[in-house]
Amino acid sequence: MTRQVVLLRGINVGGNRRVGMADLRKVLEALGYGDVRTHLQSGNVLVTSDVRGEQLVRQLEQELTEGLGLELKVLVRSRNELAKVVARDPYGDFADNPSRYFVTFLARTLEPKRIRELGQLAVPPERFEASGRELYTWHPDGLQGSRLAKVLADRRLGVTATARNWNTVTKLLALADS
Repeated sequence: MTRQVVLLRGINVGGNRRVGMADLRKVLEALGYGDVRTHLQSGNVLVTSDVRGEQLVRQLEQELTEGLGLELKVLVRSRNELAKVVARDPYGDFADNPSRYFVTFLARTLEPKRIRELGQLAVPPERFEASGRELYTWHPDGLQGSRLAKVLADRRLGVTATARNWNTVTKLLALADS
């Protein structure tokens, strides 16, 4: 059994697509997932499962759509994959506000051309770095005026993606370890 971090895309943002975390836990527990825990209200779930990777993504998308009545996009990282995301931290030396430091989790790696295009949107003092299926972004002046942040949150990115700030990323790893 492997500890998995499940990231739901686009729930509980604005008035639509509301999902109660207690309801989400009940659905997952009824489906046989072990040690189900949620963090915050933004679709962060930890489960234990024998199923992994893309198979788990497909399974969860189907099960959650049926169980909650919403078509959801899901991203999954194992506990070890999340630990590597934290270990690769490119901005830890200077990103002094973890609520403005983000990791965008992707369903697949982006083409190098697309990565270059995204990098060009980072206007200093913003920073952008791609590493595998994650994009690290530092927005010291906030997200409000960031063209990069807007593109990363847009479905036109061309891949299922969801972002979490550094506080959430490190808390999810701590929860996976507890």
